[in-house]
Amino acid sequence: MAKFIETRVLELRPNKSQIEIATEAGYVNPNMLAMIKNGSTKLPLDRVPSVAKALDCDPKLLFKLALEQSGGATTAVAVEAIFGTVVTRNEVAWLEEIRDASGDSDPNLTSRSRTALRAVFGK
Repeated sequence: MAKFIETRVLELRPNKSQIEIATEAGYVNPNMLAMIKNGSTKLPLDRVPSVAKALDCDPKLLFKLALEQSGGATTAVAVEAIFGTVVTRNEVAWLEEIRDASGDSDPNLTSRSRTALRAVFGK
């Protein structure tokens, strides 16, 4: 979580300051974002939507990170067991492209397709 927030703040720096981001997120004390960024405090789950909007990031991804941060692996596992895998906007776009490219044929993930996909990411 802390690394993600730090990265987003740096990426947004040309457009807005950390104080502006904190204000947009609804924090009265702009130091709250700095405390989340340095890991000294956790992002409350009820703040995820406003912080995601201020950081211009996917709220589902931020929620997933906040879950892992607040409750550790057991909370994230429980939420996933109840609600299913949290899928980000970008992941949805990938799935839609796979469906379109395959003609909605529900293709199996073969070793060849896995290798091709990993090659896209240099792995």
